[in-house]
Amino acid sequence: MKVVLSIKPEFAFKIFDGSKKFEFRKSIFKNVNIKSVIVYASSPIQQVIGEFEIDEVLNYDLSTLWDLTQEYSGISEEFYYDYFANKEQGFAIKIKKTRKYRKPKCLKEDFNLSPPQSFAYWTAK
Repeated sequence: MKVVLSIKPEFAFKIFDGSKKFEFRKSIFKNVNIKSVIVYASSPIQQVIGEFEIDEVLNYDLSTLWDLTQEYSGISEEFYYDYFANKEQGFAIKIKKTRKYRKPKCLKEDFNLSPPQSFAYWTAK
């Protein structure tokens, strides 16, 4: 089983160029057996552009999480704190290995899914 994450295109592409090694989330999937993420680049791209393996999921107070991830966050500190506004803790998915698709895929046709607000579980048929 994998999880599909909707990620803004500017951040999704940074994952595959190696400048973003952490994907931040306000909440995280409950299934601890998830080892791989399918990346859906949201509007205006609206395509699945690749996958990555999960190294680990970090969960800390915001200050500690930023200290641990800032070098490869792919975002500014201001954006980070704006994103986590009104939260005391945050999650960072540490990206281990990426695989960008040669040809982007359609979420509906190739995965039979609609774009998730946060995430969606996906199992290959």
